[in-house]
Amino acid sequence: MNRLFGTSSKPSAPKPTLSTAITSLDTRLSSIDVKLASLTAELSGYQTKLSKMRDGPGKTALKQKALKVLRQRKQYEAQRDQIQSQVWNMEQAQTMQDNLKNTMVTIDALKQTNKQLKKEYGKVDIDKIERLQDEMADLLDVGNEIQESLARGYEVPEDVDEEELDAELEALGQEVELEREMYGGMENAGAVPSWMQDEVPPEFVDEDPAGKNKVKEVAG
Repeated sequence: MNRLFGTSSKPSAPKPTLSTAITSLDTRLSSIDVKLASLTAELSGYQTKLSKMRDGPGKTALKQKALKVLRQRKQYEAQRDQIQSQVWNMEQAQTMQDNLKNTMVTIDALKQTNKQLKKEYGKVDIDKIERLQDEMADLLDVGNEIQESLARGYEVPEDVDEEELDAELEALGQEVELEREMYGGMENAGAVPSWMQDEVPPEFVDEDPAGKNKVKEVAG
């Protein structure tokens, strides 16, 4: 069909974008900068020569060449300024386009998140959560009661009178002093208690071995 109506079967070229346009203009700017650098160097050479030449036809001809190069440099500088302005405008448009894309992506992400949150929150039963909270509070109260019961003291009742405790503590101190006096008296009496010092020693205790020897001699 395309051959019959004379249409081309080649695919259409892609439409230019801001990125491709900016890249093309940047390439153009680079080539202009190279030409400007060459013209500036050529002008510098002409100026050096003109500063050493005397007035005359030769200097006038060289000056015309320098003016021609200077006009060319002015034209290229104007082109560069124009292209730079175009690049600046397209970069601003590119920035706005990128920001718009980012905004659309953010909006789409928010929509998806909102949809997912509604779906997940729809599974949550608020009444069930409230019941769980009440049950947890009851369990915590029971746990506190258990801890208080386990921490209850058994040896000392809570209603013990402090005066009775002070009297008992004072009596213990007196007993300690009495024992200390008793043991001190025993040390002074040769480790024999005072209530045993006045007793008569038993008959089987030999208090005078020397007297026994005298009896043996008389008997002999």
